[in-house]
Amino acid sequence: MNTQIKDYMLEQLKNLMAIPSPTGYTAEVQKYLLDTLKELGFEPYTINKGGVVCCLGGEENPIMLASHVDTLGAMVRIIKSNGALMVSPLGGLNPNNVETETVTVITRFNGKYEGTFQIENASSHVNKNVNAERTFDGNLEVLLDEIVKNSNDTKKLGISNGDFIAVNPRLTITEKGFIKSRFLDDKASAAVLLAIAKAVSCGELKLSRKVYINFTVYEEVGHGGAAGIPSDVLDMISVDMGCVGTGLECDETMVSICAKDSGGPYNYELTTQMIEIAKNNNLDYAVDVYPMYGSDVEASLKAGHNVRHGLIGPGVYASHGYERSHIKGLENTYKLIYNLI
Repeated sequence: MNTQIKDYMLEQLKNLMAIPSPTGYTAEVQKYLLDTLKELGFEPYTINKGGVVCCLGGEENPIMLASHVDTLGAMVRIIKSNGALMVSPLGGLNPNNVETETVTVITRFNGKYEGTFQIENASSHVNKNVNAERTFDGNLEVLLDEIVKNSNDTKKLGISNGDFIAVNPRLTITEKGFIKSRFLDDKASAAVLLAIAKAVSCGELKLSRKVYINFTVYEEVGHGGAAGIPSDVLDMISVDMGCVGTGLECDETMVSICAKDSGGPYNYELTTQMIEIAKNNNLDYAVDVYPMYGSDVEASLKAGHNVRHGLIGPGVYASHGYERSHIKGLENTYKLIYNLI
């Protein structure tokens, strides 16, 4: 992976992370993707349910690579009597690791407001139950960075039930190449796909087959990949996150090739082909079975699309929390795709 493409990939990761996109609120990131792909000389388009599709060129044997750009988040459920917000989580947002995280409340008509997830009565010197179990239905709330003393004060700001709450990703890249942030699932792989598009655009990558890329939304609630697949697509690969944890071989520096997840096995021939590519190109990779996972391409199959399906991605630790990957994991994912298409 040459330095120009690698730098572009990391730049795009930073740009994508800076755009709030909790599932259901993705127009901003979709516009960014459209503009970015047009700048590279392509003709991307949006689909009606949301998401961005783009053909990178090539001929015959069409393949689609899909990454999702919606993230975990929350929605205002109740404005409490003290002016704080009770929330309903979007996707698998975990109350046990979101406490003290800063957020942005996105109103429908009255701008954005900053706040923080805290438990009720959060001062240790005041509350003897400060270590009680955290739940969104019970003691976890969003405190607004506004002077509000009751629900009417909050409503006067224009905050309403149904407003979206975006959690601050807190992206940092260390000197040793570790990438720490929320929502590496799946903006890390979205950055990899933009790097592939950049390589095609500048002539560094010559396609051996027809290639589509698809930036899906609503993945975090299960139906992202159900639409937006051109009728000629034969193979579809979800480029998501590789699982890192007990019982798995993958770590953050690797590309993970998933053989099976909770939805069942992935296509044998396509998975075998990707393992052979990884071996032949001396990539750092792992083949794993994910115990609790579902992907966009499974949604595609359930929607009736007749494709061979696969799942790959850079290793990500602490998924659905404050996640960690490594630049090498993104590079190995890029190289696997590069040699596949």
